[in-house]
Amino acid sequence: MGAPYGRPPTLRRNLEVIMHTKSKGLLRAAVTAAMSAAILAGAPPAMADAGDPIRKLTLISRAQAANPSQFQAAELIAQSWRQLGLDVEVQGMPRPQQSDAVWYNRDTWDLTMWQMAGRPERSDPDELIYNLFHSTTRESGYNFVGYVNEEYDRVAEQQRVTADRDERKVLIDQLQDIVNEDQVYAFLVHPLQTFAFDKTVWDASTVVEQPGLGIKNFWTFSNIEPLGDQKDMILNSSDEINAINPFYISGATDSWITELIWDRMMRIGPNGLAQPWAAESVNWADDAQSVTVTLREGMLWHDGEPVTTDDVVFSFTAPIDYAPMYKPFVDGISNIEVIDDRTVRFDLTEPNAAFETSTLAKVNLAPKHVWEPLLANLGEGENAESIREDARIGSGPFKFDRWATQQEVVLDANEDHWATPEMDRWILRIVLNVEATLGMLRAGELNFLSDYTGDPELLIEAAEADGDLEVVESVDIGFQYLAFNLRRPPFDDAAFRRALSAAINRELIRKAAYNGFAVNANSVVSPALSFWHKEGISDELETGIDLAKSILEEGGYVLEDGTLHYPAGQTEQFGN
Repeated sequence: MGAPYGRPPTLRRNLEVIMHTKSKGLLRAAVTAAMSAAILAGAPPAMADAGDPIRKLTLISRAQAANPSQFQAAELIAQSWRQLGLDVEVQGMPRPQQSDAVWYNRDTWDLTMWQMAGRPERSDPDELIYNLFHSTTRESGYNFVGYVNEEYDRVAEQQRVTADRDERKVLIDQLQDIVNEDQVYAFLVHPLQTFAFDKTVWDASTVVEQPGLGIKNFWTFSNIEPLGDQKDMILNSSDEINAINPFYISGATDSWITELIWDRMMRIGPNGLAQPWAAESVNWADDAQSVTVTLREGMLWHDGEPVTTDDVVFSFTAPIDYAPMYKPFVDGISNIEVIDDRTVRFDLTEPNAAFETSTLAKVNLAPKHVWEPLLANLGEGENAESIREDARIGSGPFKFDRWATQQEVVLDANEDHWATPEMDRWILRIVLNVEATLGMLRAGELNFLSDYTGDPELLIEAAEADGDLEVVESVDIGFQYLAFNLRRPPFDDAAFRRALSAAINRELIRKAAYNGFAVNANSVVSPALSFWHKEGISDELETGIDLAKSILEEGGYVLEDGTLHYPAGQTEQFGN
């Protein structure tokens, strides 16, 4: 890399020492040496080479009342960045407004706090490794930050076709290293999710704890048994729901509901492995490029119509043209052939080590007789995400009853399902205020705390005081992070992203914003996935304000009169 604004090689070498120095004492010595070399070599003052001042940056977060941990983390990050000469405003928003600003308007935002929720299919790293960062998902898929890296794409594709688990592990580690080097996100923490339930209402022995998900999972909802006359589960979410749609998930809460209404060919079991569900059997050909799936006999849609192989074909082909969120999960299918009235064969373009987890256990089975007419009536530029089907017809263990927007969602147990739940109804209350949520739990208005973003210590104290609550903690598969919009300078510069990430005090965020109920993060692969997580990767991220400043200086950025400027010749494109 050439020396910025004519710096002599001696200065450049000393700055490289700064970049790789871990000791604070050595860092100070390196800074002194670099400055002395600049003076001796007659380096021109940096101010003379400054570009335009960097505009005021807006950091979007969830509203403080709904997610105080995320909002406080955003405030702490903004404070750190102000020390670099940046003007940063934290803007709290309701979840639907935040999603609209970031997901559907990909060119217009700067920075956003975001969370990747734990979902069962994410127990295989491909769900996140491929879809968050592969360039093909940039326009309308999960790669909403706009990351493009040809080397990353190549390795991400290679891990999909690597059958040997240990060989694939090497590639997954390599991908974690690339993301670490580029700092595509500023990873913050993997939360310790905290749940609670009323043990006088629910049999604790029937609550299922799934690694990386905790007790809020499909198996708990399907199998939990009531102890008495109260047979309705009343649980909560701090997210406002945007959609209940088999071809679109806008947030974590949508995914819980979707899992219950719509069946899938396979499910991720409590052990983290895919197992047959709507499929009676799943059989692979010797070449690992073809899999034959036999549908359970007697399956019915909630409107009484039979589930057919035509429905299966429709469910896996509709995303290609109509569901951009699900398209990456079916792109590897070259052909689907109906063998008989219960059997379908999937032919793949190449072997896919994650196909069971990322496709058969990911794609929802949707009724062709309901959705084909809906898709046929879409206008130009529309897709399945914009459809609001009133009845929500699935074949899963729960039937859709009603959705009162921003108030509640009610599902009824499906008596015709082969795995009929023990509860009568699943009632989800939308409660945006954390304090109100805890009060409702203690008053018995909730009997299953499924979404708690407040101080876990308060929950533990409440459980000890009340005596009828059981608290369960679990490291999340998901993670909390800050997303840079790589489409917009200065975030298209990896050095700038590294500097901003280095300035974040993650330990302070873990302790202050998450009250210690989290582990520091620097990877999309959670420590909950012990085999796939690269050990020690969080320790590989060097941090500190002085280090951040040195990275910016080496990248040509100039601090002038307390304001950070672009490198020489670079103009501000977006204004304030």
